[in-house]
Amino acid sequence: MERAPTSVNSSVLKYFRYPEQYGRFASTGSLSASRGYFRFDGNTLFGRVNGQPANTPVNLSENKVAEASVKNGVVYLPFDPTEIVDSLRQEAYMKGSQRGLMPAITAAYYFVRPILPVAIRKHLQSFRLRNWERLPFPHWPVDRTVDNLMEQVLLMILRAENLKEIPFIWFWPDNASSPALVTHDIETASGIDLCPMIMDINDSFGISASFQVIPEHRYHVTKEFLDSLRQRGFEVVVHDLNHDGRLFHERKQFMERAKKINAYGKEFGAAGFRAGILYRNQQWFDALDFEYDTSVPNVAHLDPQRGGCCTVMPYFVGNVLELPVTMTQDYTLFNILNDYSTKLWEQQIELIMEKHGLINVIIHPDYITGPRERAVYEALLSHLVELRQKQNVWITTPGKVNRWWRQRAEMTIIEEDGLLRIEGAGNERASIAYATERDGQLVYSRVPSQAKVPGSVIG
Repeated sequence: MERAPTSVNSSVLKYFRYPEQYGRFASTGSLSASRGYFRFDGNTLFGRVNGQPANTPVNLSENKVAEASVKNGVVYLPFDPTEIVDSLRQEAYMKGSQRGLMPAITAAYYFVRPILPVAIRKHLQSFRLRNWERLPFPHWPVDRTVDNLMEQVLLMILRAENLKEIPFIWFWPDNASSPALVTHDIETASGIDLCPMIMDINDSFGISASFQVIPEHRYHVTKEFLDSLRQRGFEVVVHDLNHDGRLFHERKQFMERAKKINAYGKEFGAAGFRAGILYRNQQWFDALDFEYDTSVPNVAHLDPQRGGCCTVMPYFVGNVLELPVTMTQDYTLFNILNDYSTKLWEQQIELIMEKHGLINVIIHPDYITGPRERAVYEALLSHLVELRQKQNVWITTPGKVNRWWRQRAEMTIIEEDGLLRIEGAGNERASIAYATERDGQLVYSRVPSQAKVPGSVIG
């Protein structure tokens, strides 16, 4: 049974920032009482659906795309796109596993971890991560499920509105194709000592980065050190409290630690946060007094806490902007995959850029101590510089992406005298893009900040 049309779907509108008059949605029937997995036009989704979803993402046969349609300007779907997107981004499909739970063996590992040589740690971690290649969901090496779904829904809006094209505010400033973030997690006092060398390497490529600094126990954080980072154009981010792997172990303890973390954020002048070991519980992020977080992997098959947000774009968790980690960490590349090349990184970058997403990689000063590792890191920076020159990749810092994405979220497209323009703070760097259908796929074109009003399909 088809339901009455509803207002604009918020997740699609916030993703694309198109004019609000486009896109009315309705359900094709009653949604299931429980959440589960189902297929929709080549993508595995999780949430409530018209019908009975599966308990696992394995061997999903029924494709729900047959239940989607457009009629009289309305998009009919067998699910609520916002609910599905939120379930994926916030890792609801993990059903609470590893959310605040810390088995005794894991707690013991992180207690002795600071004194364990890398050679021992990598063997223990490899054993724990065995069979990771068999995990069916999220999709390795980059999961773009949310981004695929947003494109599919916008394509249906085009058809429902009988339009050749829909204007929207381009994702990035100055017509950039994608942004790239290089982020440095400092784990030990030795890592602190290596930071000047890392900054020298970055400067030689003209690349700014952020340094994630642990406030307690691991090393002493001085004002002079923080000033030395900022004076050279780098950004400071608070990295956990003490990096013991127990930040999200228990709610009461987390709240106590969050107060200290927030105080360090003010002391350090840091707008951003990253949890140690990328442990996370997005339901608790509202206790963090930061503008942005960068603790959630896109796909976490090789991280201690599995899951992943299934998107290459920033998204809001309450008032906190999440900048997902979209690439494999250097430690994992070298010590778990035993890969000393940029092949995987370049593959991930290509997949991310196909969706104009956020390239976000973690490089630890502690783990690029040898010439072999440094050569791989420099090869990555060289590749990013080439992308900046040839494909207008915006190499920047997390704080600047945060400021832009917040500005874009407040911008609107205004029609005036037959032309479209963007209104809002930061609009001088914004561009209007058009989404159109080509061979059954959604494609984009970018134009200057003033553009023509789209017309209906001819014929």
